[in-house]
Amino acid sequence: MDFKIAHSLPGRVRIRYDRHSLSPVQAGLVKSLVETQMGISSVEINPISGSVLIHYVGVSEETVLAYFRLLDHRYLENQELLDSVNPLDIPQPSLFSILSEMVARHFLKKLLPFPIRKILQLINIAPRLYNGLKCAVDGKFFSADTLDATALGFSYFSGDIKTAGSVSFLLSIGEVLEDYIKRKSYDNLAHSLLNTEETVNILTDSGQEVQIQTKNLKPLDKVICRAGSVIPADGTVVKGYATVNQASMTGESLAVEKKEGSGVFASTIVEDGEIIISVKSAGKETRINQIVSLIDSSQALKAASQVNAERIANHLVKYNFMLAAATYFATGNFNKAMSTLLVDYSCAMKLSAPICVLSAMRDSAQKGIIVKGGKFLELISEVDTFVFDKTGTLTEATPKVSRVIALGNRTENDVLRMAACLEEHFPHSLARAVVMEAQNRGLVHEEEHTKVEYVLAHGVASSIDGKKLRIGSAHFIFDDEKIPLTNEAKTYIDQLGETGDSVLYFSEGEELAGLIAIKDFIRKDSVEAIKMLKSAGIKHIVMITGDGEKTAPAVAREAGITEFYAQTLPDQKVAHIQKMKAEGRVVAMVGDGINDAPALSTADIGIAMGQASSIAGETADIMLPDNGLSSLPQLITIGKNLKHRIKGNNNAIIGVNSLLILGGLANFISPSLAALLHNASTVAISMSAMRKMA
Repeated sequence: MDFKIAHSLPGRVRIRYDRHSLSPVQAGLVKSLVETQMGISSVEINPISGSVLIHYVGVSEETVLAYFRLLDHRYLENQELLDSVNPLDIPQPSLFSILSEMVARHFLKKLLPFPIRKILQLINIAPRLYNGLKCAVDGKFFSADTLDATALGFSYFSGDIKTAGSVSFLLSIGEVLEDYIKRKSYDNLAHSLLNTEETVNILTDSGQEVQIQTKNLKPLDKVICRAGSVIPADGTVVKGYATVNQASMTGESLAVEKKEGSGVFASTIVEDGEIIISVKSAGKETRINQIVSLIDSSQALKAASQVNAERIANHLVKYNFMLAAATYFATGNFNKAMSTLLVDYSCAMKLSAPICVLSAMRDSAQKGIIVKGGKFLELISEVDTFVFDKTGTLTEATPKVSRVIALGNRTENDVLRMAACLEEHFPHSLARAVVMEAQNRGLVHEEEHTKVEYVLAHGVASSIDGKKLRIGSAHFIFDDEKIPLTNEAKTYIDQLGETGDSVLYFSEGEELAGLIAIKDFIRKDSVEAIKMLKSAGIKHIVMITGDGEKTAPAVAREAGITEFYAQTLPDQKVAHIQKMKAEGRVVAMVGDGINDAPALSTADIGIAMGQASSIAGETADIMLPDNGLSSLPQLITIGKNLKHRIKGNNNAIIGVNSLLILGGLANFISPSLAALLHNASTVAISMSAMRKMA
């Protein structure tokens, strides 16, 4: 690649190349290839001026320039590489430069002799005539293309090439503006999604596990992928064993075994086991491809209002033809008939509705809410039943010690110190809560006990100075170990039962030494979010949890929920949601765990929390940010505003264009002015559709 240095500073260099030597796609490929190289922070390329600005760190300027010198025809003319360039990476010319070139070309043609102008004008309108004819041959007689072709054809072949030229020029201007607006909405949404802060755990050369943002992944990074997580990039397994669900990539329904040396794909899910993968391609490209796929698929999941707008638009085209024919036969005035053909409803309706949806998705993304289609944005405004999982959704999912009760002559610190000494050997959540509380109190627990034994689903057993130590469930302590229950202990246990806290029982020798109450505290935003949902008119708010009959009512009461189901398994959650739907309710399920995935897919809308398991996130239709539930009322507002805006835009389109048709019939405006005002109103309404929803 030939270039010259335009300006240079430490860590930054600007180069220039012949702008005619690279197409926009080739320029995009240059940007994509260079910014993945070691030491390159960013690459900004302008194909109009032939300018490239590079920021770099940790490498020399000569190394940076060497990257560009290597880009010869082997890369820039490689069709496979060019096809891999994402639209987001392709530098786009500015709107001003495009319009300036069009205006200059249009008026310069007026200086040419009439015969040449006539030939050029026919060449100019030929593609529109072809599209209109093709639609007619395909049976699509009443389409915007046939409408435009009919108007242009009548104007040109009746000898009015001035009107044909003006109308063609205005149609082209309108298309450029419409394309720009749609592309702007598309890019705004894509960049909003790119700004989400996803993280992965990587293994450093020193063996430490650190967390980084997914977008910062680089080739050869060692990523730790555990059960329930989505593999963030293509790569090779370098350690471990796991079963991986590759349905999103290969369509296989059964999980595939992956071990050292196996290749893995981005977006596939680790169902069981743990693997460390060496990244093959950096996460940025993979992430962009996922986003483009998400946006493309979201267009297939159109909002009902959008589908209805497009249906109305197609239906109204035939009335333009009928009105034009009736006008010509009644008046014999060609210009009046042309005015009715040059003003249609379909273009604006078909453009403004999807832009409304993209704008709503962009606004959601800016609030950290990822919506997988306009259908779900609109449907959220119609939900009358919200179903919440408890752990990790309404609660923090990080149990903490709420109370320590010492029995006999012991102190709280004595009980907590010894309990932490036993529990520190095991990684379950209740054990971590005990150890953390001891650390918070500054308690030092030296290991004076003998070997620690973990009794599955019961507790921990050990001994010190010949005296046995036990900590665990009531069944383990009272039934298996036969520790007597005193009246004092029973009183405390009854009190703790009213709070819904989980209780660890600690015994020393042959007596109960203490009780440790552990609580999964409710999220700070849960109570307020429930109140706001009720204020928004949500009729039914339900909690479904696998917790017991004492914990469930306590959490529901604290959250402000009156309807709840306790001790439910995943298939029972599905059954409850199916029953609600059978009653005619529109149900949204909010959850975060692997076991919530079936219920999320069963509900009308599945909503996953920001820290949800990857399987839940893949299953859900909507992903909430880390602050979670407080964004639900905002989402409902965006959904309602989306419906209102599409409806309001449709009314404006029908009103404005009807006035233009009447103006043409009354000879107040010429066909070319009608076309100008029609395109101007289309662009204005489309730009209005880009406004924030909330």
